[in-house]
Amino acid sequence: MPTYEYECGECGHFFEAFQNMSDAPLQDCPECGQKSLRRLIGTGAGIIFKGSGFYCTDYRSDSYNQAAKKDTAVVSTTSTKSGSSEKSDSAKKNSASSNKKSTGD
Repeated sequence: MPTYEYECGECGHFFEAFQNMSDAPLQDCPECGQKSLRRLIGTGAGIIFKGSGFYCTDYRSDSYNQAAKKDTAVVSTTSTKSGSSEKSDSAKKNSASSNKKSTGD
């Protein structure tokens, strides 16, 4: 059940009321008794996410974090090895073609 904020148009009394969403807005001011209450637009409550599965920075177990670190290490090692061999192959091709150009072949 949400908390609604009310303000009296006559006396300026401000208060909060805990009501069901289906309840009708209050009309009588508890201070002056006039029927000049208006329900204000509230900011609402903050949302707190707890548990697993919301974000990657969520509250994960230690075993999950350790497995994730191992997976990341394996992927980075594999990509580094394949990337270095590709660079060396292309470097060899470039040096061979530049040698042919310089000798005039």
